[in-house]
Amino acid sequence: MKKLIIVICLFTSPAAFAANSIKATVNGMVCAFCAKGIEKKLKSLTEGKAVFVDLKSRVVVLELKEGVTAPLEAFSAAITDAGYSINKVEAVPQSIADIKADIKGKKHD
Repeated sequence: MKKLIIVICLFTSPAAFAANSIKATVNGMVCAFCAKGIEKKLKSLTEGKAVFVDLKSRVVVLELKEGVTAPLEAFSAAITDAGYSINKVEAVPQSIADIKADIKGKKHD
């Protein structure tokens, strides 16, 4: 019974629902140079594990290190400091691989 309670607690803890990434739709990103500039800015954030920038869909993602909370303000500031505006920003419970798969799936629809 104790094992069952521990398993239930593990899967229903707030950490289980924590965001893995911060995802934004960026306005003004029109070329590979733009994408590289944003990528470079986001790679300087210590909370990040990996960065993904998709030029065609204008999606920018910062995957967070395990156990790190989403620094939405720092993420947004890095993009706006690079000279771009953000249409939408959100913490999402997905990895970069999941987001890439979603984008690839939408392109085929």
